[in-house]
Amino acid sequence: MKKLLLLLLVFSLTALLFLYPLHQTINLVSADDSSELTKKLQEKQAEIQKLESQLADTRNQEKTLKSQLDLIDGQTKVTVLKIEETNLKIEKLKREINDLATRIERIGTNLDKLSEILLQRIIQTYKYSNAVSTVDLLFSSHGVAQLLERLKYIQVAQAYDKKKLYELQATKLAYNDQKQDKQTRQTEAEKLNKDLSVYKAQLEQQKKDKDELMKVTKNDEIRYQNLIAQLRAEVTSITQAISNVGPVIGSVTKGQTIAAMGSTGCSTGPHLHFEVFENAKVEGGRIVGNRTNPHNFLNSGKLGPPLRGYPGDTIITTEYGDTYYIFKASGTVHTGLDIAPRTYEGVGRAVLSSDNGIAYSTQAPCNYNIAGGSSMGKGVIVDHQNGIVTLYWHIL
Repeated sequence: MKKLLLLLLVFSLTALLFLYPLHQTINLVSADDSSELTKKLQEKQAEIQKLESQLADTRNQEKTLKSQLDLIDGQTKVTVLKIEETNLKIEKLKREINDLATRIERIGTNLDKLSEILLQRIIQTYKYSNAVSTVDLLFSSHGVAQLLERLKYIQVAQAYDKKKLYELQATKLAYNDQKQDKQTRQTEAEKLNKDLSVYKAQLEQQKKDKDELMKVTKNDEIRYQNLIAQLRAEVTSITQAISNVGPVIGSVTKGQTIAAMGSTGCSTGPHLHFEVFENAKVEGGRIVGNRTNPHNFLNSGKLGPPLRGYPGDTIITTEYGDTYYIFKASGTVHTGLDIAPRTYEGVGRAVLSSDNGIAYSTQAPCNYNIAGGSSMGKGVIVDHQNGIVTLYWHIL
């Protein structure tokens, strides 16, 4: 009788297993409908593509003040659109991350429940499988038909257990996948926030570029064209100077006076134009090497001051690269540092060799009449014989 009761308990537990909501599928929260955000993103991307195409056409136009202002305005619009696009992407990712967090929480809850129920089921199955034998089933059954029915019922319960074990494993995999997906999107969101900071900085710079262009040109086309011609003349003059190195002056030491600051060539006033070339040497009457930002060597102390009083008693009037937007308009960038005394003192301040080396004289004409300059630019080139060459330009 006791064994019969145990047998009935097994059947009851098996029946409960089918009735218990263990088999319920994990209804994950579907991702928010992002069709509206996606549509806005596509619209922004189409606008950006259209504007960038127009900008390419503007760059190919004749260089006029209006075309350059249009170019700056166009680039500003593109940057604004990129900021809006990035904000939309960030918002979309935020929604997706929140959705994934909800999914992970629900999967975790269902995972715990599923694990707990299966554990109890395994314990009960093990316990009663030892208590009830096939012989008990045989003697408690009323005929072969009932015995076969009970055996089949037990087989179905065992198959169900296996199915739930597979579901448990699948749920674990889904849980891990969702966590990884969330981490990936969080990383992407961090990158987008960095991109957003870059775009905002670009926007500020573009506004400054426009203000600077208006300031130096005074919104006057003739003045603008004169500035372009002046810049091109200076670039041409320096290019000739480094391609037509003059005779050797002699050996120089670091800190030695090698010239006096002047305003020769395409110069608007007394200052030193200082350039640095790396992986360089003087060979065949020219500098062979690559221009680099002089700050990389001056700030690190690899090169000494090129002008007496540098840096404390001097100012940088023009940096290496694009100081004024107009440099881009001329098709070039400023190739060195323009260094001048902090207070005006005219010409004559000592120009110093930044390191030991061999000094060469050089000069080139300025093919543009610039007030404050002269028809012939003069300079000194020093090959430091360690892969570094320096140029000191606009000297007396």
